[in-house]
Amino acid sequence: MLLLNTTNDHMKSICCTLARVRVSQGCCETRFSPRRTSTGSVPPRPALLDSERSGVQSVTSLQSAAVRSSTMSPLIARLLLLLVCLALPLYGVEKVRNRGYRKDPDADKLGSCIQGPAGTAGREGNPGTNGIPGTPGIPGRDGLKGEKGECVNEVFEEPWRPNYKQCAWNSLNYGIDLGKIADCTFTKLRTDSALRVLFSGSLRLKCKNACCQRWYFTFNGAECTAPLPIESIIYLDQGSPELNSTINIHRTSSVEGLCEGVKAGLVDVAVWVGTCADYPRGDASTGWNSVSRVIIEELPK
Repeated sequence: MLLLNTTNDHMKSICCTLARVRVSQGCCETRFSPRRTSTGSVPPRPALLDSERSGVQSVTSLQSAAVRSSTMSPLIARLLLLLVCLALPLYGVEKVRNRGYRKDPDADKLGSCIQGPAGTAGREGNPGTNGIPGTPGIPGRDGLKGEKGECVNEVFEEPWRPNYKQCAWNSLNYGIDLGKIADCTFTKLRTDSALRVLFSGSLRLKCKNACCQRWYFTFNGAECTAPLPIESIIYLDQGSPELNSTINIHRTSSVEGLCEGVKAGLVDVAVWVGTCADYPRGDASTGWNSVSRVIIEELPK
């Protein structure tokens, strides 16, 4: 407020000069009469701020300008007086505001905070949704030319169909010791197949001394060679003196096996009776008082 009062005194002095009013030395001079304390001493004047010093210098310059303007024309002087009267009050108020602001020296200390300890880690979040599929890549270049393959002819075969036949005789009662007993004709469909044959019937052999008889199959008049002949034998040792060597037992027996290598077409399958190697023949009988049968079946390999 002291600075503002001083500025107003200078403004009055300038206004008097511009209006060409004859003022006394007290009107154009600024006097400062400080108040005395209770002890009678004058308190020291507070140091001016930079902004206050600049204000005083500005007022001094305005005072000098007012003195120089006393020789100017009345119109220019009045305009200059009007501008000075409008600017000085605003300038004084702004200085008072700037002077009343004091920066708190502890502001920087209060604005900074000490960092505390780190908190516990949070739990994992939920999995995110799948992203948008990317754009297709550029097609790759052609590969190297491969080697020429082998040509294979595909063979489409028909599914296998069962092919079998049975020949039967009631009370065959065939008592020969050497030769063909019975035969059965069969149509074989494929060359690469096998024939399964079975004879089932009553067989008997008797003799006074040791003897042996053999029953076997033939295919178109020849025994099987792939893999081996299909046969069955009966051996009888010499008779007992108590029974007068007259043992006569008829038993149902079977002759069975597989034969390969038989060509496709009509096949004559027969059952024969003959002697064993290195043994004399006896009295043989086939199919006594019972049913005898031959079963033929074609099987794939």
